[in-house]
Amino acid sequence: MTRPAVEVADILRLQGQRFLDRYRSSFDFQQLKAFRALLNCRTAALGGHLDACPQCGFQAISYNSCRNRHCPKCQAQARERWLAAREQELLPTSYFHAVFTLPHELNLLAQDNPRQFHHLLFTASAATLLEVASDPKHLGAEIGVLSILHTWGQNLLAHAHIHCVIPAGGISPDHTRWVHPRYPGFFLPVRVLSRVFRGKFIAGLKRLYRRKQLRCAGPSAALADETQFRQLLRRLHRQDWVVYAKPAFGGPRQVLRYLGRYTHRVAISNHRLLSFDGERVTFRWKDYAHGSQTRQMTLAATEFLRRFFLHVLPKGFVRIRHFGFLGNRFRAARVNLCRQLLAQAPAPPTPAQVPHTDAAIWHCPHCGTAMIVIQRFTSEEALSRCSYFDSS
Repeated sequence: MTRPAVEVADILRLQGQRFLDRYRSSFDFQQLKAFRALLNCRTAALGGHLDACPQCGFQAISYNSCRNRHCPKCQAQARERWLAAREQELLPTSYFHAVFTLPHELNLLAQDNPRQFHHLLFTASAATLLEVASDPKHLGAEIGVLSILHTWGQNLLAHAHIHCVIPAGGISPDHTRWVHPRYPGFFLPVRVLSRVFRGKFIAGLKRLYRRKQLRCAGPSAALADETQFRQLLRRLHRQDWVVYAKPAFGGPRQVLRYLGRYTHRVAISNHRLLSFDGERVTFRWKDYAHGSQTRQMTLAATEFLRRFFLHVLPKGFVRIRHFGFLGNRFRAARVNLCRQLLAQAPAPPTPAQVPHTDAAIWHCPHCGTAMIVIQRFTSEEALSRCSYFDSS
C-alpha cells in the first residue's frame, strides 16, 4: 500500500496546540494520552533502532511506534496477531453478519456516559441474538457471537453500532447435534431482532437512570429531569430501531479476511485523508443515506480533530467481545464440541505467538532482503541523532 498523502499526525503537529487551547477543558485523560501518543508515533521522541540489510549492508533508522489502539498507523500488527488467534476458533460453516445501531437521539447521553452506554450496547445486542436464536420458532439453538464496537460514522460524528459475526447455526439444547438455519441465506428475522433489542436497551437505560449511574450534564442536562427522560424513552419506543443483517458469506478463510476490515479499525484511516492545507482537512467518505455514494468532506482542522478524538474509548474498555458458545469461559470446550457436531477434525495445535516488534518487517529497497535490527536507542539518543543529521 502506498504512503498516504496526509496523516492524522501531520494535522496534530500543525494544529494540535490550537485544538488543545480550544478543547482541553473537555478532554479526559485517555483522550490526552491518545493525543500525545499519535503526536509522537514513529518520531525520535519514542526512541528507535538502526536496521540493516544482511545481504547488501544498507542501513536505515526507524523510530518506534506508539502502539496506541486509536492510532491509524499502529493497528496492522495487532490485527494480524488477533486474527492468528481467532483462526483456531473458526468453524467449517458459513457465517452471518448483523449490525445493531443506536438511535441518534441517544448520542449526547452516549458521549457523557461512554462506558455505561457501550457496555449496554454490547450486552443488549448479544442478549437479543442469544434469546431469539434459542427460541424454537426461529432456530432453537445456542449460538456464538463475536461483537465489535464502532462509535463513528463515515463523517466522524457519533454513530454507535455493533458489528456481530455469527456462525450459521448453533448447538442443540441437549448438546447432541448442530442445528442449521431453516432456510439458505437466512438466519434470524430482522424485525424480531429489532424489537427485542429496543426493549432490552431501553430497559437497561431505565436501570442505569434509576440507579443514578447516568451523567446528565451539558447538552443533555435537561434529561436530569425525570419527566424529560421518560419523554425521551417514549419517543425511542415508538421508533423502529435499525438492525441490519447481511447475507451469509463464505467459510473460515473468507471470515478472517472479512473480520480484518472491522476488528482494529479506528475512526478514520490515513488513506481516507485527501489533503491538508494547514487550516482545512479534506477526506473521503461514503454517504450511506444516499446510496453509499463516495463524497468528499472539508472541515477546519480543529473540527476534524474534535470529531476524531470523540471516539477515544475509556481506559481498559474492551471493544471486541465474545458471547454464547464463543464466550471466554467455555470457548475451547464449546468450539471442540461444535467441530465434533459438524464432523470436523480436532482443532490443530495453536501456533507460536507472533512476536511483538517495534516495527513491522520491511525489506531492503535495494535488494529486497528482510531488514534486521542491529542497534536500539532511547528517545534521548534518537533526538541527538536527529540534531546531528539536521546540522550536517
